[in-house]
Amino acid sequence: MARKKKKDLPLLEKVTITGFAAEGKALARVNDKVLFVPFAAPGDVVDVKVKRSRRNYMEGTIAFVHSRSPDRSEPFCNHFGVCGGCKWQHLPYEKQLAYKQSQVSDSLERIGKVDLSHVEVLPVAASELTTFYRNKMEYTFSDRRWLSREDIDSGREIPDMEALGFHIPGFFDKVLDIEKCWLQPDPSNEIRLAVKQFAVENELSFFDIRNNRGFLRNLIIRNTHDGEVMVVMIFGRDDPGQIEKVMSFIHRRFPGLRSLAYMVNAKQNSSLSDLQPVIYAGAEALEEKMEDLRFMVGPKSFFQTNSGQARRLYDIVRGFAGMAGGEVLYDLYTGTGTIACYLASGAEKVVGIEYVDEAVEHARNNARLNRIENTTFLAGDMAEVFNEELMEQQGYPDVIVTDPPRAGMHPKVVGKIISSGADRVVYVSCNPATQARDTELLSSHYHVIKSQAVDMFPHTHHVENVLLFKRKQ
Repeated sequence: MARKKKKDLPLLEKVTITGFAAEGKALARVNDKVLFVPFAAPGDVVDVKVKRSRRNYMEGTIAFVHSRSPDRSEPFCNHFGVCGGCKWQHLPYEKQLAYKQSQVSDSLERIGKVDLSHVEVLPVAASELTTFYRNKMEYTFSDRRWLSREDIDSGREIPDMEALGFHIPGFFDKVLDIEKCWLQPDPSNEIRLAVKQFAVENELSFFDIRNNRGFLRNLIIRNTHDGEVMVVMIFGRDDPGQIEKVMSFIHRRFPGLRSLAYMVNAKQNSSLSDLQPVIYAGAEALEEKMEDLRFMVGPKSFFQTNSGQARRLYDIVRGFAGMAGGEVLYDLYTGTGTIACYLASGAEKVVGIEYVDEAVEHARNNARLNRIENTTFLAGDMAEVFNEELMEQQGYPDVIVTDPPRAGMHPKVVGKIISSGADRVVYVSCNPATQARDTELLSSHYHVIKSQAVDMFPHTHHVENVLLFKRKQ
């Protein structure tokens, strides 16, 4: 059977970009269709090469810029436009915040059916740092780096195919080799470049992602607000001699590391949850501080990746919760218990629920570390564990804090919140669309009182939002 000939897609000329879609791509309207264009800004007039055309929408890339939007700024990273991160570098920070607020407000009004004229909408909590704000980066080794158009068109043989960097969006097996990343403070870039150079000079095999083989697989670098640094190497096979060679090099080259560890992952997938870290040198964990609280962050621990904004977020949650000291608080999707510990001093009792067993153990350890004795942490499926029997045993909540994953809450969980009788609900979300969907479900028994967006990830379209619900009388 003959292969169907691919239809030639058009070049759209002098398209005016008008706004942003929910996932951060710029948009325009052409011939009654929505056109999505990455790396464009509202006000740009551009020619767009269409890459995909469907009945109601098209996707394309910028082919030529006729005039630049006055809202543009110059990207600071050499990898902008290719790397999958920091896609809003071309927008001034104040414009990024405005678009993020619009995204939240639009979702609440359109999906959640919320009348924002009756809601106290507080200004977006901006990040104090807009570069070098992350406390964790994970890089991928690859024996097949992404080639630029210049590389391909040159016709020359490319000898240096090794890469240590980030996956190219849409290509599971292509990795962009990173020269400098603006997301994590020193010595992150220095560590990554030194490890790559050592690996190349010693002819260590970079991972073949397509065929799932190779020695060097991933590099994780973590740091704290106070400057402690942890390096975690992920090897694709258990080769003690080669592992010792790499680990001893890192230990000698960076003697100030707080912790140096490694894991061996010979599986078909990149998940680390079932792997046991080996501490090669230093401490088992970093120690992050917030107010008078301490949190231990190990090689596999979850912790908010923008430490400064995490504290700002938790302050907002605490303010919205309005604890007077005698309340029973439930922290749904508690993770490692950071919010639960942060709010515990203002509550009579805190009950945290999380489906990941390992995270619950970390939450209990965090509570013990901080001598917090009024917390109880439980593991299990939220829709099953958070039930009437639990509330009869632990006490019915006065306040509920919920911080679900991007998919939002299961309808059963929303139903349990409604039946719990809680006077106030504080909903933290990294996805305004699913938060708005759940808001409409809660609206039968709760009013939205306050809303505040928090920018955890400058130069991206991602935004957290915190809502305060009050029970209807």
